[in-house]
Amino acid sequence: MKNYSKFVSLIALLALTIGQGFSQRNKVNHAVFNYATYEGKDQVYIDHPLGVDEFYNPILQGCYPDPSITRKGDDYFLVTSSFAMFPGVPIFHSKDLVNWTQIGHVLDRKSQLKVFDAGIAFGIFAPDIKYNPYNDTFYMITTQFAGDIGNMVVKTKDPFQGWSDPIQLKFEGIDPGLFFDEDGKAYVVHNDAPDPGKERYSGHRVIKIWEYDLEKDQVVEGTDKIIVDGGVDPSKNPIWIEAPHIYKKNGFYYLMCAEGGTGGNHSEVIFKSEHPMGPYIPAPSNPILTQRYFGDRKNRVDWAGHADLVLGPDDKYYGVFLGIRPNDKNRVNTGRETFILPVDWSGEWPVFENGLVPIQPKLKMPGGVTENKTGQKGYFPNGNFVYTEKFNADKLDFRWIGLRGPREDFMKTTKIGAQITPFPVNMKEVKPTSTLFYRQQHKNFSFTTALDYKPQSEKDLAGIVCVQSEAFHYIFGVTKVGNDYILLLERTEAEGNGRNRKVKSQILASTKVDLSKPLTLQVKATGDDYEFGYATDGGEIVNLGGVVSGDILSTNIAGGFTGNMIGLYATSSNDVLPAR
Repeated sequence: MKNYSKFVSLIALLALTIGQGFSQRNKVNHAVFNYATYEGKDQVYIDHPLGVDEFYNPILQGCYPDPSITRKGDDYFLVTSSFAMFPGVPIFHSKDLVNWTQIGHVLDRKSQLKVFDAGIAFGIFAPDIKYNPYNDTFYMITTQFAGDIGNMVVKTKDPFQGWSDPIQLKFEGIDPGLFFDEDGKAYVVHNDAPDPGKERYSGHRVIKIWEYDLEKDQVVEGTDKIIVDGGVDPSKNPIWIEAPHIYKKNGFYYLMCAEGGTGGNHSEVIFKSEHPMGPYIPAPSNPILTQRYFGDRKNRVDWAGHADLVLGPDDKYYGVFLGIRPNDKNRVNTGRETFILPVDWSGEWPVFENGLVPIQPKLKMPGGVTENKTGQKGYFPNGNFVYTEKFNADKLDFRWIGLRGPREDFMKTTKIGAQITPFPVNMKEVKPTSTLFYRQQHKNFSFTTALDYKPQSEKDLAGIVCVQSEAFHYIFGVTKVGNDYILLLERTEAEGNGRNRKVKSQILASTKVDLSKPLTLQVKATGDDYEFGYATDGGEIVNLGGVVSGDILSTNIAGGFTGNMIGLYATSSNDVLPAR
């Protein structure tokens, strides 16, 4: 009996040990990032300090493209494209066009944004925000290349309080914009393909208009009409007439569009009509905004276009538009950014002031605006700045975003930092990733974080990523190989096109690390030269992998429409392994 009792006790102890081991192996292995510090240090801001009545251009640095703006009373609201980022369509508020706060995202629910299986360059394109004083309602109309949605509209009485679920719109094409006339009628304009059989050349597009039923929130069937065929001068085969907006001034209707494609030939052009449905006549002085004529120049701004107009606080018009600031190797790693310029509309046609000469890094504040508060008390920063996030507040700053899915699905803020629950998804997969992203906003920057994490196997990895797309990125993280913790740097890039496209990854460097001590990770860049480094126990940063090129983080190489996104990344489906 005594031996039997010992046997039972031994079995119980063995079962407990096995159970604890099983539990340990199946326990979720969180990665905790204690803080993140982003520092931008571009020479242009050192060389051009602000005067008391000046502010910097762009107003939104980093990947905030395709801006649209509207006004209600003294309140301005601005939105930009977001592609497969989640939440989608960042929305900003200002009283003076200088000082902006991000008040959230228009599309912040899964019922609104279905990008869970969309490539990073798909999702939300070219949102247009408009306030309709006729029914005291804000509208945001856009194209969602995901979830079989297409063109859609959401609306709200108060942009601070959230937006409706999408209403799908029954027309093809992209870049829809709304116009609300003084008589209460509404219209939709958009880019579309020419009528079947009438396409004359590659890039031939048209601008189409529909009447819009405000009660049904739908275009009126049979009212569609082509109002621009090709562009300003059809004899020259202009490409990609798009991003249309209609404005009314002095009894006339003005149609403003981008032309030339989002690249080196980008521009903004204007047409005029006596009726919203046309016919529209182009201005004799088009384009009214472009940077395509100037070649290499210091502090270069390029690709200017895709604009929207608003009446400023000084009763003068202003235009927001996208542009790029390429680095020393002509890379577009900060993506397409949001700029602003005053617009001279004292004559018959509007023209962007200094929009047909090289754009400068700063400009005068609108008349009556006396204080530049950027970077202070919740106002969005620009110029050079340092931003530190400790992830210990109840509400996460809106600058941090997910990819294809909500941040809340994989992370939470804690007293010790951002706790990320790894998904069984790696960065190459077109699925929601467990990665918290921050946009690169400067050519010269550093991004530093402290990681508390011990991988349990080769399938576990956490660290920093720099991502242009699922096929172009760097991974700098720690995993486990045998009994060793290994920090490694991997470069991933695609080769070829279509069915011949292959994604190739290469381990550039790796080293053993001691995770019993705090681990600091850093990525920094000087123009196109990127460096990844680490430190243990608060020591000096040690480089791993030397200097690597930022080429794969640019649209020049990767294609698509985003800038580099720097991520705090964790996965339980790691495929990054050094050679044994």
